Amino acid sequence: MTPPSIEKLAEIMAKLRTPVTGCPWDLEQDFSTVVPYTIEEAYEVADAVERNDMAALKDELGDLLLQVVFHSRMAQEMDMFDLQDVIDGIADKMVRRHPHVFAEVDAATADAVVTNWEAIKAEERAGMNSDTSALAGVAQALPALLRAQKLQKRASRTGFDWDNVEDAIAKLDEEIGELRDAISDSERAEEAGDLLFAAVNVCRLAGIDAESALKAANAKFERRFRAMESIAGTDFEKLELVEQDALWQQVKAAERG
Repeated sequence: MTPPSIEKLAEIMAKLRTPVTGCPWDLEQDFSTVVPYTIEEAYEVADAVERNDMAALKDELGDLLLQVVFHSRMAQEMDMFDLQDVIDGIADKMVRRHPHVFAEVDAATADAVVTNWEAIKAEERAGMNSDTSALAGVAQALPALLRAQKLQKRASRTGFDWDNVEDAIAKLDEEIGELRDAISDSERAEEAGDLLFAAVNVCRLAGIDAESALKAANAKFERRFRAMESIAGTDFEKLELVEQDALWQQVKAAERG
């Protein structure tokens, strides 16, 4: 099998971005307008993996690759970098971050690999900018739940962490109380954020991925709610809350067998 080439895709994007003869929509785009599509395509890749749909995964990976080519083309037009620079950069980075494969460094376990990886990333960050914080490099654009996990993990490496999950649960209880006692809208919003952050901490210390746990909870809620609607039919919205709750309990009982 010959090495894959994305030259054809790069040439297509160049034509789409050619003034006058290119595509009007593509020509109007810039980095900020394309980013939402980039994020959407990444989520669609994740969705295909979750559904174990390999045909969809192949298609979605192509869509995601197009986003890389699109951003690279816009950067090339500004004489900043091009697609080859992107490819060379990630190739060099992978070699640099895997010294246990490409150099004489021992990393016999997955944990050792992660430790080496994080140490190398820290060195790279120190050389790229003046931000020496342990939290440097945690992208602002990450979904809030994922960013909370990353911030907490970074902080924990400095020793700033709870000793155990029980302490984190106690903090969660404290935050619930503070939300209950909040008076103004701004106070409630702030305390609600603290509550969510504390909940992520509990998950992390319990060895639970908060994003996956919430995704499973979303799926469970949707499954049970749809089951209630199916039982009640078009009358569901007319039921009193106590009747809807009875249906909820019925659906839960049926799930548990």
